[in-house]
Amino acid sequence: MQEEIMLREMRDEDYEAIEEIISETWNYDQLTTPQAARKMAKAYLYGCLANQTYKQVAICDKTVAGVIMGKNIRHHRCPLKIRLNQIRAVARLLLDREGRRVSSIFSAVNEIDGELLKESGKDYQGEVAFFAIRSKFRGRGLGKKMFCSLTDYFKAEGINEFFLYTDTTCNYPFYEHQKMHRRAQRTHAFQIEGQEVPMTFFLYDGLCREMGNN
Repeated sequence: MQEEIMLREMRDEDYEAIEEIISETWNYDQLTTPQAARKMAKAYLYGCLANQTYKQVAICDKTVAGVIMGKNIRHHRCPLKIRLNQIRAVARLLLDREGRRVSSIFSAVNEIDGELLKESGKDYQGEVAFFAIRSKFRGRGLGKKMFCSLTDYFKAEGINEFFLYTDTTCNYPFYEHQKMHRRAQRTHAFQIEGQEVPMTFFLYDGLCREMGNN
C-alpha cells in the first residue's frame, strides 16, 4: 500500500536528506570526489536557503522525498544566520582544490541565469528558487502536489507572475505541463573530465491564475 504524502515546513534536521537529494539531482558524485560533492551540496543548499521566503518538504515512507522553495521577491530578506552559514559553506568548498574546480562550473551557470533573466525583459514578483524530488519517489504525483502548494502560496501573497531556471539535466517538460512558458534559453558547452558536455538552460515563467486547472 502506497503511503500518504505529507507536506510540511522544512526543519533543520531535514538538511542532510536535502543535501543527498541535491547531489543525486545534479550528479555531483560523477563530477568530483565524494568529499567535494558533499561540500558542493551543502553550499548549494545554503544558497537556496538564502534565496527563499517559502520552504516545504514532502515526507513519504517516513523519508524526505522532495523539497520545494519559493521566493516573494518584494518581501525577501535573508536572515543573518543563513547568510553566515552560506559564507562558511562556500569557504569550505573553495578551500578544496576539487571544490574550486567544479565551483567554476556553477559560477558559469549563475552567469547564464542572469543573462536569461535580462533577456526575459520582465520584472517578476515570485521565483521558484529550488524544486527537486528523490528519484525513487518520482511518478507518484508528488511533483504536481508540491508545485501546487507553492503556487497557492504565491496566490496568497498576491503574486501573479513568477519564474524559474531549469536545464536539460532536469525534467523541464514538467513545467510546460503546468502551463508555464519557455521565455528564454541558452546553450553552453562545459569541459568536464576532459570532455565537452553541452547543456541548454531555460527560463520559464507562468501566471498563478492559470495554475491549478490542469
